[in-house]
Amino acid sequence: MMLRTVKPYVFIALGIILLGAACVAAAEPNAASTKPDPFKMNKLLGRGVNIGNALEAPTEGAWGVVIKEEYFDIIKQAGFNSIRLPVCWSGHALTEKPYTINPEFFKRVDTIVNWAISRNMPIIVNIQQYVETYDAPLAHKERFVALWRQIAEHYKDYPDILLFEPMNEPKRKLTPQIWNDYVKEFLAVIRESNPNRTVVVGSARDSWITYLKLLELPENDRNIVVTVHHYFPHAFTHQSTPWMTQEKVTRTVEDMKFIGQDLNSNGINDYNAWPGTKWMGTAEEKKAMTDIFDIGAAWGKEHNRPINLGEFGSYYKADMESRARWTKFIADTAAERGMSLMYWEFCAQEFGLYDRDAKSWRKPLLEAIIPPKQ
Repeated sequence: MMLRTVKPYVFIALGIILLGAACVAAAEPNAASTKPDPFKMNKLLGRGVNIGNALEAPTEGAWGVVIKEEYFDIIKQAGFNSIRLPVCWSGHALTEKPYTINPEFFKRVDTIVNWAISRNMPIIVNIQQYVETYDAPLAHKERFVALWRQIAEHYKDYPDILLFEPMNEPKRKLTPQIWNDYVKEFLAVIRESNPNRTVVVGSARDSWITYLKLLELPENDRNIVVTVHHYFPHAFTHQSTPWMTQEKVTRTVEDMKFIGQDLNSNGINDYNAWPGTKWMGTAEEKKAMTDIFDIGAAWGKEHNRPINLGEFGSYYKADMESRARWTKFIADTAAERGMSLMYWEFCAQEFGLYDRDAKSWRKPLLEAIIPPKQ
């Protein structure tokens, strides 16, 4: 009988209150799920590949590679999860203020980025081959930051699976101290328009794992994946490469001593002794590699940062059995330590996994990275 005395609007009000409470309860986990998580993003990167020697060349095609849409299907069907796209933005922008990037070049990059995104493949876009920053970093910092302001603004509404990597392998006069200043500035600029975009950052000195100790990242910016590159031992991976010099070899020897490894005994100090070097996967050879990766894993754990192996590969003049053996060991070593990994690279002759003329994979290398399904 008492229910008859309750006015209808009371039930309406009660319903609104309950509905509101339900909406709040539903919104809370949803809001938490959209919070940027670089560890999840790193897991999405999984096992990927660089499409190099194309957009980082002076003009696309100058180094032999023109990117085709079909490549993305070929890569995905092979089992790769992600793409890294090296881009020479500095070669397509004004050298004076306001350092405007060529709109037609932007359109070309857009096309390629969209080919990855339409296939739900995460893609990392970087700045590559801005060599002037290596030799005159202070003179070029303003232009570098201006390029990232434009890139970030241009892509601010793109899906989260587009990642930014501000620079490939900082080196030479771009010292660790100067690079850490760069990091603060470009992160601040990127966050103005992309507060939730995952950014990929490597250390100075070519992003070697052993130099992570010199990298400084803002503690309050946790949406960062830290990238490292690995081409050791150089006597194997870079034998007969035309761009190596004795000066670079000497620096490699000095740097290896810095991290407590003296590899002079296997000829690393004499570039002329490199051709014919094999990688047999002996216990000693494997330990030299795992020691380096353990440094990276420990740094990531200490700083609570996910690690990406952004480049690794071997030059085509090495024998294929050694290349496959080394590639598999490096890929597995990185994966076992929770790292995502991206082979260098897809279809150029020098390091390529895919023979674009024969339209076929170099199977031993492919299977070293993407294990065949049983």
